Amino acid sequence: MTVQDKPVTASVPPRQSLPGRLVAFVRNTWRGLTSMRTALVLLFLLALAAIPGALLPQRSLNEQKVAQYIANRPTLGPWMDRFELFDVFASFWFTAIYVLLFISLVGCILPRTVDHYRALRTPPVRAPRNLSRLPHHYSGTAEQAPDDVLAHVRKELRGWRTEVRPGDRDGELTLAAEKGYTRELGNLVFHLALVGLLIAIAVGKLFGYEGSVIVIANNGPGFCTTSPAVFDSFKAGNVNDGTGLAPICVRVKDFKADYLTNGQAEMFTSNIEYQSGADLQNNTWRSTRIQVNHPLRVAGDRIYLQGHGFAPTFTVTFPNGQARTETIQWRPDDAMTFLSSGVLRIDPPGGMYATDEERRKNQIAIEGLFAPTALFHGSLMTSSYPAMTDPAVAVDIYRGDTGLDTGRPQSLFALDTEQVKQGRLVKEARVNLRPGESTSLPNGTKVTFDGAQEFVNLQVSHDPAQQWVLVSAVTMMLGLLVSLLVKRRRIWVRVYPAEDAAGTLDKRRTVVELGGLARTDQAGWGSEFDRLRTRLLDTRPDSAADAKTTGE
Repeated sequence: MTVQDKPVTASVPPRQSLPGRLVAFVRNTWRGLTSMRTALVLLFLLALAAIPGALLPQRSLNEQKVAQYIANRPTLGPWMDRFELFDVFASFWFTAIYVLLFISLVGCILPRTVDHYRALRTPPVRAPRNLSRLPHHYSGTAEQAPDDVLAHVRKELRGWRTEVRPGDRDGELTLAAEKGYTRELGNLVFHLALVGLLIAIAVGKLFGYEGSVIVIANNGPGFCTTSPAVFDSFKAGNVNDGTGLAPICVRVKDFKADYLTNGQAEMFTSNIEYQSGADLQNNTWRSTRIQVNHPLRVAGDRIYLQGHGFAPTFTVTFPNGQARTETIQWRPDDAMTFLSSGVLRIDPPGGMYATDEERRKNQIAIEGLFAPTALFHGSLMTSSYPAMTDPAVAVDIYRGDTGLDTGRPQSLFALDTEQVKQGRLVKEARVNLRPGESTSLPNGTKVTFDGAQEFVNLQVSHDPAQQWVLVSAVTMMLGLLVSLLVKRRRIWVRVYPAEDAAGTLDKRRTVVELGGLARTDQAGWGSEFDRLRTRLLDTRPDSAADAKTTGE
């Protein structure tokens, strides 16, 4: 009779429920995110993402340069702006990498901290059965009992974590010693300090603020940090609306720039006066000096000297004899010679004209170049040196409607070209002037160049976590040094009575087996093992005295 085998059907595991799959997905995602490999990849991506912030102009530093960069690249520039390449450190993608790195570091550090705590409470590893298989080993005899040899070894291993256990032979003892736990501690301190650094930077971005203002030197009007409106540019933190600024008043007494013979700037120095706190009530001015990278620190804020330039002064005398004098900063276009460009707009005095329309038709605009050390090639002017030794201007003078009453925003350094194209603003003169020289317009208006003042660009910065950034950075370096310099190593010592010629145990002589293992590959461990072996096996009672005598 033939028995027909039944077909074998493979068992199919039951399909996991949707909540189970969701839990598994979250668990696997968390494990992947908190792995050290992911943290290293995110750290590399963060460094890579910071490259555009160093190579491309950033709005937070120079918005005009960003606008010019986009204008020069009408196709590529707007797309770069959409991907926030001009606001790298505030972009969504840089923030995403930053947050993921923070989460990954925390997820990596916490389990390692628990493991390190458990390792500190765990006795050293038992001695291997065959110590001769270790990279560093030694075997010999000592003319002392096993207990005495082991007592000497424990004394010499002061500072090591040790554990003595009985062995397999009769009278055998083993000692396990381990040292270098601070290596892992330094590694943990490094990563914890890195997390602290990220937190400190984030706190500074959330609660800090930063404002820049241009101030005319030589006892100009100065400024007071009463509101963001006093700054030329102001950037508040994400949870800071610009109110509640620390009240500080500053005025600039003078400015000095030191240059090399080739015109390269060497140092900028400015003497200033300031008020803060009770000084505002007593109207007390305190004097100090600020330089590049040497700011004034007061009321939790820092006042930096960022740059400087020149502010030409013009006096416009109208046909009825009334005069107006204005000084305004012009933009340095050449960083080596400080050839600067700008514009100055002057409105006629009130009551000079019967109607506003007639007044607007007689506004004066002066646009052109300023050279601190003028060099003329015919009628063309340039600058040969950044210091103000022979100042001059090359300007176009316009009369008409400058657009001040239109309500449209205008550049501080250029005229509204639409006003010129529409004929509302007409050029009436083009001249080169030195200090004290003047020119007259057809309607009798006289324009005089009076010289120039220097201005400084001051930045007021508030970062409540700045000290913690420094502390975290220093702690990171210390933790890194400890993790690199400290070696994790283990020593095992096995002692047991030696046998005499008859095969009986001689408890006055001891067989000593010594083995060593470095937890990490590091040069120098072999020589250290040899020195340690010599010290551990020198069991003579008078060895210390002999060493002292030899040293003398």
